Amino acid sequence: MRKAFMGVRLRRLREEKNLKQIELAQALGISASYLNQLEQNQRPLTVPVLVKINAVFGIDVQLFSDDEEARLITDLRDALSDGSDTISLAEVRELAMNMPAVGRTLISLHRRYREASERSEAMAAQLGDEWVAGGPPRMPFEQVRDFFYARHNHVEPLDEAAERLYLQAGLTPRTIHSGVIAWLKERHGVHVQCDDSDAESNWTQRRYDPLTRTLHVSANLNTGQQTFQMATQLGFLELGQEIDRLADDPVLTGEEARRLARIGLANYFAGALILPYGPFLAAAEQEAYDIEKLGRRFGVGFETVCHRLSTLQRAQARGVPFFFIRVDRAGNISKRQSATDFHFSRVGGTCPLWNVYEAFAQPGRVLTQVAQMPDERTYLWVARTVGSGNAGYTEPSKTFAVGLGCDIRHASRLTYARGLDLADPAMATQIGAGCKVCERPNCLQRAFPPIGRPVMVDENRSSAAPYPVN
Repeated sequence: MRKAFMGVRLRRLREEKNLKQIELAQALGISASYLNQLEQNQRPLTVPVLVKINAVFGIDVQLFSDDEEARLITDLRDALSDGSDTISLAEVRELAMNMPAVGRTLISLHRRYREASERSEAMAAQLGDEWVAGGPPRMPFEQVRDFFYARHNHVEPLDEAAERLYLQAGLTPRTIHSGVIAWLKERHGVHVQCDDSDAESNWTQRRYDPLTRTLHVSANLNTGQQTFQMATQLGFLELGQEIDRLADDPVLTGEEARRLARIGLANYFAGALILPYGPFLAAAEQEAYDIEKLGRRFGVGFETVCHRLSTLQRAQARGVPFFFIRVDRAGNISKRQSATDFHFSRVGGTCPLWNVYEAFAQPGRVLTQVAQMPDERTYLWVARTVGSGNAGYTEPSKTFAVGLGCDIRHASRLTYARGLDLADPAMATQIGAGCKVCERPNCLQRAFPPIGRPVMVDENRSSAAPYPVN
């Protein structure tokens, strides 16, 4: 842990607990003068004091971590990029470190402003000069994404319940398909039928009939996919009340958002049941996070393993904190889950220099990339294409690229770091968080200038970073 000055956060903690300075010092077993120095940022917060705060108040130490601060810095730089004044990284870091609540409020205000701007632009395009007051709230899928992002993509109650059920039912990677079928029948009286009885069976992967207590699962799915769909329905049956409680969150403002969150939570339970936390984490460490080896061991696909690896953040048994993303050829992001501080901007797409896009040019091959962001934070990325092989001759197949990344300080734990000189700065590809917020002026792939930044154009000199002009 680097030297961290957290005076404002300590004072806020004391105010929230309605404690005097001497009372907090006594609770932490330190002198009042030492606490005063910590609160005045005259001395850094140490690990022993941080551990004591967690023990006494049950405060998540993530609130005082470098990663949490980095997440806030990234979001603040995104939000403040729309301003007219240039704000230095040092000023943003100071705000994130000493006044995180103010920073989060600024991010929330900027998000509302951006949504209003985008809505007005969309309405202007549709209605010409007419103006309609108000507009739709934040998109439901975006609310659900923020819901999981705030939890670092880890839902402890569902993880624990899935692990208990895995042991109770005596499941193993080789027997989980038949085991889930048997559990549904014995405990819930649900009969599983793998068929194509639905007219739209190519699109309907799972359909539950509560009257006949029959779960229809598409025969077009492979065994692992069928198991996932059955486990999702099992999540609703076993943990319906817990899922409803979790989905009753203020960030989810409408019924559609809560419905999507319930599906997401049931899917989370399904993944946790198929890949139970303890055995899966132990296997991941043993195999040095080799995705393909883990897939063969547990009988699941590349994408499923990547998704599960991004959720291993149990307080007493953390795996490598990963960022998981899935994109299509057009750059649309259909999945984005983070257990770390890395994220791409919501403005203007992502960076074309990122290896998740190169994966489409080399289908089926695992690609690695050491990538550095403009703030000099460096990551190791693994990317590969995935798709469905069930489409008929006349039907389009589904192809995506998935990426799994972690901070470079964790890279040595991954088999994908073998042969890479992680200490060599020249190894890193210089990427950004999307052109509209990226500060790299000489990028050959830049599509347009950053938002709020003037572009210096010399008509007598061609630019190394061309922008579209017509």
